[in-house]
Amino acid sequence: MLHMAEPLIHHRSPEFRAVMERVNANLGYLFQTASPVLTLTCSGTGGVEATFVSLFSPGDTVIALNGGKFGERWLHMARVFGLDAVEIRTPWGKAVDAGGVEEALRAHPGARGVYLTHSETSTGTALDIRELARVIRENSDALVCVDGISSVGALELRCDEWGVDVCVTGSQKGLMIPPGLAFIALGERAARAVGRSETPKFYFDLGRALRSRESADTPWTPAVSLLLGADASLAMIREEGIENVWSRHERLAKGLRAGIKALGLTLFSDSPSNAVTAVHLPAGIGWKEFNGALKSGSGLTLAGGQGEYEGKIFRIAHLGYFDELDMIIVVAALERALAACGFGFGRGEGVRAAQKFFLE
Repeated sequence: MLHMAEPLIHHRSPEFRAVMERVNANLGYLFQTASPVLTLTCSGTGGVEATFVSLFSPGDTVIALNGGKFGERWLHMARVFGLDAVEIRTPWGKAVDAGGVEEALRAHPGARGVYLTHSETSTGTALDIRELARVIRENSDALVCVDGISSVGALELRCDEWGVDVCVTGSQKGLMIPPGLAFIALGERAARAVGRSETPKFYFDLGRALRSRESADTPWTPAVSLLLGADASLAMIREEGIENVWSRHERLAKGLRAGIKALGLTLFSDSPSNAVTAVHLPAGIGWKEFNGALKSGSGLTLAGGQGEYEGKIFRIAHLGYFDELDMIIVVAALERALAACGFGFGRGEGVRAAQKFFLE
C-alpha cells in the first residue's frame, strides 16, 4: 500500500516504462506463460469484455459454462455482442463434468471459444481447468478462455503447459491491491484471433494493447498508482515462489474448512475453491440475524449468497495476504455469531480443529 502512496510518475516517462517492464515480466511468471500478458485499467469484467470484442465477430459461436453468477454473466455478455452463446448449465455448487463439455463441442463443431470460470466466486466452486482445456483442445479448435479473476495467484494455473489461450484476472484478488486493473494472458492462438475480429471496439481493443506492450507502454492512460502496487505485489509473489503461493492458499482453505466442519456446518460446493469457501446457513438461522451477529460481535464482514441462494449460504474469502491466524479468527467469529443465534455446537470445537490442522 505504501508503494501506491508514492508520488506519481508520468505514464509516458522512462521511469514508468521501467515499472511496466518489470510488471510484464512478473505477470508472465504469475500466469506461467511466455506469451504477452496485457494490462487494462478496468475491472475484471472489463477484461472479459475485452476478450469478447477482440477475439470474436458477430455470429461466432462460443460455449459458456454457467454454474453461478459469473458464468451466467459471461453468457449474457457474449449475446450482447452478437455472439451465438451456447450454455452448458450446471447446478450451483457442482463442478461441470468434462463429458458435458465434449458433448457440447460435438454438437457445435464450429465453436470459436469456450469460457470457463476457474473459481466461481458466487458458489466457492473450482473447475479442473487442466482437464477441461485438454478436452477442448482434443475435440475442437475453440479457444480455451478462462475467467481467472478469483483464481490467479490462489489456485494452480499453468497457462502454457495446460493449453489455456486466454486468462483474465483482476487486481483486487490474488494480487492483493485495490480494484481497477485487469490482466489478460493472451496465447499465440488468441493473438491471431485478435487480427480476425470484426466486432466494433475502441478502449477494449486488445490489438492496441498488444502493440503498446511492445514498447512497455499502454494504449490509454493507466492507473499509475495501482501499477506501482502491482509492481510490488508481483515481486512479493515471485520472491515467495508461485508453487509456494498455491500451497499456502490450499493450506488456508483446508484449515478453515476443518474448523467449519467441526462446528457441524456443511460446505456448499462439491469442488471447493482454495480462494473462497461457501457454507450453508444452518436451518432456522436467517442471514440478516447471522450477519448482524457477526458484525456486532466481531466486526467481521462475510459475503452472503447470490441469486436463488441469497439468504441460504455465506462465503468466506481466503486469498491474497490472509494468513493462518486470520482463519482461526474467522472460525472464532463464526462460533460467536452462531452461539448468539442459538445454534447448538461444541463450544470451541471449530477453533480447536482449525488450530490443530495448522499446528500439525
